[in-house]
Amino acid sequence: MRPRTIRRRTGALIAAALAVNLLASCAGAGGAGSSENSITVLMVNNPPMAELQKLTARHFTAETGIKVHFTVLPENDARDKISQDFASQSGQYDIATISNFETPIYARNGWLQSLDSYVEQDEAYDRDDILEPMTLSLTGEDGKLYGQPFYGESSFLMYRKDVFEKHGLEMPEKPTWKEVASLAAEVDTAEKGMKGICLRGLPGWGESMAPLTTIVNTFGGTWFDEDWNARLTAPEFRRATEFYVNLIRKHGQAGAAQSGYAECLNNMTQGKTAMWYDATAGAGALEAKDSPSRGKIGYVPAPVEKTDSSGWLYTWAWGVQKASDNPDAAWKFISWASSKEYEELVGEKLGWPNVPAGKRASTYENPEYLKSAGAFSEVTRTALSEADPLDPGVQKRPAPGVQFVGIPEFTDLGTKVSQEISAAIAGQQSVREALEASQALAEEVGKEYQNR
Repeated sequence: MRPRTIRRRTGALIAAALAVNLLASCAGAGGAGSSENSITVLMVNNPPMAELQKLTARHFTAETGIKVHFTVLPENDARDKISQDFASQSGQYDIATISNFETPIYARNGWLQSLDSYVEQDEAYDRDDILEPMTLSLTGEDGKLYGQPFYGESSFLMYRKDVFEKHGLEMPEKPTWKEVASLAAEVDTAEKGMKGICLRGLPGWGESMAPLTTIVNTFGGTWFDEDWNARLTAPEFRRATEFYVNLIRKHGQAGAAQSGYAECLNNMTQGKTAMWYDATAGAGALEAKDSPSRGKIGYVPAPVEKTDSSGWLYTWAWGVQKASDNPDAAWKFISWASSKEYEELVGEKLGWPNVPAGKRASTYENPEYLKSAGAFSEVTRTALSEADPLDPGVQKRPAPGVQFVGIPEFTDLGTKVSQEISAAIAGQQSVREALEASQALAEEVGKEYQNR
């Protein structure tokens, strides 16, 4: 069931966005302006985007005659600049990389072009091949499409199958969190220098709060009930948080309060942890040709308790600014960058593990991709297909999101709450104290929505 429509006041958002200082581009020729034969793209600086930038001129521009001027920035800087430009509708950038967190918010504020007509008319794009949760997460409250995915991810549990076999341990095909905790205790220090599990403890709404929120969901908790009552001190939220903090403190990595995705990836790659619950995107690095963990890792769905599945849903997607003077050319770029054709190109030129996967069903039927990603491809596809951004828990929600609450205020709220949780992981306060402080913060946000 769709959550009820959230009425937004855009004035504060726009004012805040306009207050952001203009940031210099790290690469490309951003701000050159678009024309009939050129477009401007503002995107986050990560490996798949860098590869796209390298391939664009020789392939997309050569085929279409459309020049693409890229501005590439670190994630936090990119988010700030995208918010500024799209809120002001300056039209400096035709396209930007936005996630399924921003897309519904930007659409509600009237900052994005609807892409429905383009998707419907472009038969070669094959809209039916896009995984349904991706389409759903990039759809506005008015039922229109406002983004198309470049790549997507969910979450799952990764474990050292060779270590488990050596010590006579068996990972269930669909584990519960209680089973994971028991296994973490058994495998902890079974190998020299290897801890039982790695979980994010680093503060940040997109760092430690992402995995923790999925655990809250499956333990029966929620940030807010359908009437915007904050529920962070409710028994379900408290039990999930205590479970998470205790698991890290007993069997997790050293320095956990400052460990995020990058640190856990390194620990798993270097054999310093026996299990890791995190993004499906991490599997590509674990199975890379030069990875010491290649071939040693097993993959199973995100552990559950009260729900059938609990993997998160995230995508870096393309959004077209409403003020763009050249939306037709912008769509041609999006259609190419998110196409099956582009995935084939990356596979041929850069290797199949580098394909921006997680968005198309056909990717998981491609023999070449399965040859390089067979260890984790099916579990990933299942996790993506089962993720439900509208109904991820056991009760109705007032806003979409699996590992986040789909409101602008969550970036600040989630980060502040994560700081409290991180302090509990570091032993500086109890979970109860962390959640009492967090509840007060969440109540302020909830009251704002109750009064609208």
